[in-house]
Amino acid sequence: MNPKIFVGAAVAALAVILGGILLTGPTIQITDQAGNSETSIPQAKPLQIELEDISIAKISERSVTIEIAFKLSNPNPRAMIVQTMDYQLFETGYSETEQITGGEIGSRPTGMVEFGSNYYTLLGENSIILKDSKTIKNTGNTADLWEAFENDNPTWRVSGDVFYNLSSMTSGQENELHFEFTK
Repeated sequence: MNPKIFVGAAVAALAVILGGILLTGPTIQITDQAGNSETSIPQAKPLQIELEDISIAKISERSVTIEIAFKLSNPNPRAMIVQTMDYQLFETGYSETEQITGGEIGSRPTGMVEFGSNYYTLLGENSIILKDSKTIKNTGNTADLWEAFENDNPTWRVSGDVFYNLSSMTSGQENELHFEFTK
């Protein structure tokens, strides 16, 4: 017999098995009070985010260092992967629309496999604090902004997006959560 037939049959069987695994997906057994069980696909709750802290860490005539911290909470029993959080920082006393700084915490994979990725695993029903620090140079053109920094009375607005997945990069679609805070 021709060995190509056996190889073709093995490849087809492997494809059917992998296809079956991918199509069934994760399931959870849910038992009601009567002891009856039903199988269902769990619905993931969205990630929760809070502005933990924003403060001026250091100020001089030439620069100011601003520290910002976000608290991310996972209300689900399964882990989630927080890929990246993009944010924009505004000092609303100076300008409602002109961003003074911003940043990105984490990184998003760009290819099939990325080594050295900077993402965060958020375990089920847990939370993490993500922090960032930004230094702004004094150009001399923003006297109102610098006065708010020196008097330690800035009014902040922070907005951005968090990108996250379920427990693995390949499990489910990428989710996006928009946020906006004032302080």
